[in-house]
Amino acid sequence: MHALKKNRPLRRIVLASAATVSGMVLLLSLKPHTAPTLATADTKSPSVSSSSAPSGGSSASGGSSGSSGGGSAPGTKSVSKTVTGATVQTRWGPVQVRVTIKSGKLTDVTAVQYPQDNPRDQEINSYALPQLRREALAAQSAQIDMVSGATYTSTGYQQSLQSALDSAGL
Repeated sequence: MHALKKNRPLRRIVLASAATVSGMVLLLSLKPHTAPTLATADTKSPSVSSSSAPSGGSSASGGSSGSSGGGSAPGTKSVSKTVTGATVQTRWGPVQVRVTIKSGKLTDVTAVQYPQDNPRDQEINSYALPQLRREALAAQSAQIDMVSGATYTSTGYQQSLQSALDSAGL
């Protein structure tokens, strides 16, 4: 009888057991990023601040942005309003945006809070946040495209942006 043709059940059992134990060790050695949490909007109400300046002048105060009425007719006021949206808890951390509205148009969007606990979060948000900002300014609404690879941040950004726009009356 040839050596390869022999039936060796004990060898098969040992090899299968070793493979199973090795697989379990590898599986159990994987650590999750963080404990998953449900992405919901925070119940705190968004903050609103606004400033106005007469035509041709400019002013700035506290956290609100100033405005100038360079192209407006004499006697009219140009109003700039800064609104901070609700903090949205995502799986990887909180997301919150601040918007600036001038003459009923969205002129600036800034991410106030976003996940940045580890290098991977920082890498993702370094490309996702500028893209989300461009999308929001172009759309003039919270109806923006998600960023591939930053789904949780994109969802939180949209929800906080919608909260800020609702508070601003847009």
